[in-house]
Amino acid sequence: MDLFNEIYGGDYNLLPNDGVVNYYGIIMNREEADRYFDYLLKYMAWKNDEAILFGKRIITKRKVAWYGDKSFEYEYSNTTKKALPWTKELLYLKQQVEKKTGESFNSCLLNLYHNETEGMAWHSDAEKKLQKNGAIASLSFGSERKFSFKHKATKEKVSIVLSHGSLLVMKGTTQTNWLHRLPPTKLKKGIRINLTFRKIIE
Repeated sequence: MDLFNEIYGGDYNLLPNDGVVNYYGIIMNREEADRYFDYLLKYMAWKNDEAILFGKRIITKRKVAWYGDKSFEYEYSNTTKKALPWTKELLYLKQQVEKKTGESFNSCLLNLYHNETEGMAWHSDAEKKLQKNGAIASLSFGSERKFSFKHKATKEKVSIVLSHGSLLVMKGTTQTNWLHRLPPTKLKKGIRINLTFRKIIE
């Protein structure tokens, strides 16, 4: 099932059951979105992501950066990252997301995809330090990309195209019952930067 960008505003649940995903659409004007895209691309502490699979260290083309209220340690794919202090620009974006959603966040994992060949496989954000059933807000910049969900039991799928300067929020039991991914595509795509605001519980 495909849901297009006309379904936004934050009230509509994209998922048919067992979780909540709200799409707010584009939340800033094009000039502001372009400005933040340029800033994030140039000034974030980007590093190639690493994962340990079957005892082997895998280095991805996708790059990541991790920021937060404190030097939180974040563990996934058998690797550990330590959060850097917020920049004033990241704090501003966090505050705008919090105003829109009514949620609060204390950290942000940023992802940098260089082109259409880079993506993320099916997964759920269920790390032990994440707030149980807490909200994860996804703010997108750059090239628009398809984002998909798949129910863990029924295999039902839901997809949406995430636009430049747009906001999507996953909450409730979404991570328990659904997987999500950013699939590679054969369509020519440029750089996409994605900010995922989260709440770490120590």
